[in-house]
Amino acid sequence: MTVKNLSDLFQHTLKDVYFAENFIRKNLPKMIEKSTNPSLKKLFKDHLSETEGQIGRLETVFEVLGLKPEGEECPAIEGIVKEAEELMDEIQDTDTLDAALIAAAQAVEHYEITRYGTLLTWAKLLGHEHAIAPLRDNIEEEKSADSKLTRLAEDKLNKKAA
Repeated sequence: MTVKNLSDLFQHTLKDVYFAENFIRKNLPKMIEKSTNPSLKKLFKDHLSETEGQIGRLETVFEVLGLKPEGEECPAIEGIVKEAEELMDEIQDTDTLDAALIAAAQAVEHYEITRYGTLLTWAKLLGHEHAIAPLRDNIEEEKSADSKLTRLAEDKLNKKAA
């Protein structure tokens, strides 16, 4: 895709985050399986369900813009997930593994928060009024997931791993 203006950049970023969400949906079950802490496992399962809802909202955004829902490969999210997979294979201590899984999940959340924040700002500038609510819902879920991960890490898992 050639990016010539803000509208093109908005569409490019929308496709990027759509790819990222679908990639996460595909890979999150591995993190659920590898996590040993019941609270972390539940948090990941809940977020998998949220991710499916986020994908649906992104499809709504594509629809209201008259676009076909499609992803554009996102090397950033692929790299974050690849790093997480490498750690999952290397770390034997379960408490340390759970701490690593939280760190990887937060890297994903932070990436998504930046993407949704940018899309939300651009939707407002471009007058894409019908895209604002779904994008706002997605960013709020990502922020909430990040906050839950932080609390779990600070209250339990990082201390156990130490």
